[in-house]
Amino acid sequence: MTQALFGLLLRAAVVLAGTALATFALLWNAPGDPALAIAIARYHSVVSPEIIDKIRVEAGLNAGFWTAFQSWIGPILQGDFGNSSVSGRPVLPELAAATFYTVPLALAGLAIGLALSIPLAIFAAKRPGSWIDRGAVAIASLGAAIPAYWLGLLLILLFAVNLAWLPAMGARTPAHAILPAMTLGLGVAASLTRIIRSGILEARGQPFLPAFRRRGIPDKAIGRDHIAPHAAIPVVTVFGLELAFLLEGAVMVEVIFARPGLGSFLVSAIEARDFPKVQAVVLLAALLFVIVNLLIDLFYRVIDPRIGERDA
Repeated sequence: MTQALFGLLLRAAVVLAGTALATFALLWNAPGDPALAIAIARYHSVVSPEIIDKIRVEAGLNAGFWTAFQSWIGPILQGDFGNSSVSGRPVLPELAAATFYTVPLALAGLAIGLALSIPLAIFAAKRPGSWIDRGAVAIASLGAAIPAYWLGLLLILLFAVNLAWLPAMGARTPAHAILPAMTLGLGVAASLTRIIRSGILEARGQPFLPAFRRRGIPDKAIGRDHIAPHAAIPVVTVFGLELAFLLEGAVMVEVIFARPGLGSFLVSAIEARDFPKVQAVVLLAALLFVIVNLLIDLFYRVIDPRIGERDA
């Protein structure tokens, strides 16, 4: 187990290092003059060539690629994401403040998705082919096909404009989070419903289950001890991916609903060519993906120890 954990951590470190290098290279080679964009974002007016040259030196844009990369990655390894190229303030406090808005929204969307998908999938799997099953599959397919931005606009039109039940923009009260969380949660529910239903049906088709019933083992115990673990592996995979993609979805939903958070943080940083902020968001997203996948791999080994034996 220790060897497997070491291998997983090594792979996670390689992924993070590759992401950091690729992100830096893409921004470094982005078209246009980043010093000019930073100068306009900082001073909001036409700037002189002297100011642009000064900003180029401050941001390290006149250094070589590897020199600039080492100057950037070194402090990050010590927890210092540097200062904003536009405001000059440290990036980390602003990133933490933006994350404070995004993480609760993503968790609320995940809770809504689980609350909808689990009972719907269980009811559908109890009677395969029934109208409940067909209806659940149809709803899940429809939900998966609708893009988040379009679903968000539909919810705004229905609940904020026509019915005037909920606010559409901002984040002043908990009610402002309901529509964004629903937008995220309905998408998650659509994906999880199909996977949970398929996992339960596949687990029920295992050839050893009739033998357990002939031995007199109660259906409740068979479901808890044998069907649930078999159905859990694909569900955990999709659940982990949904958890990671919720961050990306939350960023888009925040822009649609004009909420503060990583979405507005990232968009304003891209518009101003504020590289330290953009790099910080990308690295945070990559770190979350790596952590989620690491936890999924470890959970696999808990559910089915044979996975760890095969990898050894």
